[in-house]
Amino acid sequence: MAVSHETELYKPVKAYFEAQGYDVKSEVMHCDLVAVHPLSEETIIVEMKKTFNLALLLQGIERLRLTDRVVLAVERNRKKSGSHNQRFGDLSELCRMLGLGLMTITFFKTKAPVVEMLCEPGDMPVRGKRRLRVSRLMTEFRERSGDYNTGGSTKAKLVTAYREKALRIAWALSVHGDLSPRKAAELSDVVRAAPILQKNYYGWFERVDRGIYRLRGTGIEAVAKHANILDTWLLTKQSSAKGDLHYE
Repeated sequence: MAVSHETELYKPVKAYFEAQGYDVKSEVMHCDLVAVHPLSEETIIVEMKKTFNLALLLQGIERLRLTDRVVLAVERNRKKSGSHNQRFGDLSELCRMLGLGLMTITFFKTKAPVVEMLCEPGDMPVRGKRRLRVSRLMTEFRERSGDYNTGGSTKAKLVTAYREKALRIAWALSVHGDLSPRKAAELSDVVRAAPILQKNYYGWFERVDRGIYRLRGTGIEAVAKHANILDTWLLTKQSSAKGDLHYE
């Protein structure tokens, strides 16, 4: 059951902190909720919104000027809709990185709302760097010979390192005719040309004999379509060859 206004979050959040022994009051110096423990005088500020958004995040950061224990409270929609608003794992990590707490309130038709504290103010981030992903990122970066995509693209087909390698193999076949994987690797500078030819992910290649491949019509079209990529690679290849020759 979705709430119609953020004020509906107040009662369950108030009850949550009162159950932990806090005195709770609303709208104190424009803070949605302020909870103060009568013994320790620990102060918690809670800012509430129906959904997680930038305004709520900025509000929470501003409240850190008053206390280091600030919690953001949002509704958890059981319909699991609402784009980023349901990515609570990512949102919790963002709050941890900023020193904020995050709690959700789930409403039901026939029972009391459920309040869940996803992270406490001051919790350390839990996600470190993923070494495998970092390694894949750097490999993908290094194995692209140029910058052939436009940042921010969503619908355009991206030229990945794998696609570029397949294009270079297709170029070798278009220029030199039927080739073995070994010869294709030599001409295209793609060390692992054999798996690309065998897998034939893009449907550009065709095996005509044992260990011999030719280029299909779709491959010829791909070479023509991406001529700019191949031209850039060939220029880089020629420059590198001249540099090696000069060094000798």
